[in-house]
Amino acid sequence: MKPTAKGNLPRNFCREAALAYWDEETYQRYTRFGNVNKEEDFLELHVTRVVAELAGLIRKYKGRFILSRECRRLLSADGLQSIYPRLLKVYAEQFNWGYRDGYAEAPFIQHAFLFSLFLINRYGDDWHPAAFYEDNFLQAFPAVLDEVEHYPDSPPDWAFRSCYTLRTLVNFADFMGLAKVERMDGKKLYEYNYRVKKLPLLNLALRWNINM
Repeated sequence: MKPTAKGNLPRNFCREAALAYWDEETYQRYTRFGNVNKEEDFLELHVTRVVAELAGLIRKYKGRFILSRECRRLLSADGLQSIYPRLLKVYAEQFNWGYRDGYAEAPFIQHAFLFSLFLINRYGDDWHPAAFYEDNFLQAFPAVLDEVEHYPDSPPDWAFRSCYTLRTLVNFADFMGLAKVERMDGKKLYEYNYRVKKLPLLNLALRWNINM
């Protein structure tokens, strides 16, 4: 595919990918205030393209997006299943999670991604509210509150909780298919609660070896 002048994926492909990723009803809901006119309008695709480039799976060559030699080698050897581990590792360790949201950098939330996945692996056979994982993370790493902003009219841990749930549970664990994160409407306008449950891919993607 030929990239746009900004170096992004072309508009028609972004629209087709959005329709394939969402169903027609979801597509209409997401585009009710504006169509998918550029790559950034379909954020999941934009992030995937950025991560795939960071992972060395795609690159631009002679004015076209192409699969890299390493990507073709992986596909030839083991098929599509060989691509996911590379994407997971790069998303977890190199891609800046803060790029997807408007919160403070708070890098430790990302640095401790394995601890968060350990919690989901340990407790995720049953549904738990996102607050359960927020509480466990805060109990283990209370100093993380020093990395987030504090708002005068909100509890001192409010920004952390909002950031952690969006950044770790929604935009990482759910996005990468490691957990199912469902949104539930809260009692107030624009208030949302989430619940979390482990998906089978988590046990396939990671093996735990913990020495006590």
